[in-house]
Amino acid sequence: MEPTATNASSSTPTPSDPPSPKPSVLDRLRGLFGGAPADGSLGSKIKAERAVDLVRGGASLLDVRETSEWKSGHAPGAIHVALGNIGQAPRRLPKGRPVVVMCASGMRSRTAAKHLRGLGFDAASLSGGIGAWQRAGGQIR
Repeated sequence: MEPTATNASSSTPTPSDPPSPKPSVLDRLRGLFGGAPADGSLGSKIKAERAVDLVRGGASLLDVRETSEWKSGHAPGAIHVALGNIGQAPRRLPKGRPVVVMCASGMRSRTAAKHLRGLGFDAASLSGGIGAWQRAGGQIR
């Protein structure tokens, strides 16, 4: 049996858009352990020292604790939107700025940051919450 030649025009068409590149192993590890992705975005969580520096440099600070927690002390300049009202946050946040999301321990802020990332914000959860913020030199009033 002889091999048959096929016409190139009858071959299976290739998609016009190449598939999105998969994240590198390093990017996936950074995501797991809270490091910043290689593209310069914040990543899913952020250490307090870096968060304080970013906020001092112009990043927004969103506090998602309840009103009673907010009244007991909060970072000057922080925007308060309780997690239950996170749908209101996009209207209150400046466009084009990274967002550091804070709560008491880091649990609620993870949920809020994930929600904001889904809306296109560059948002990260502050690991350790408001206590870590204070230990890193962040002010509370």
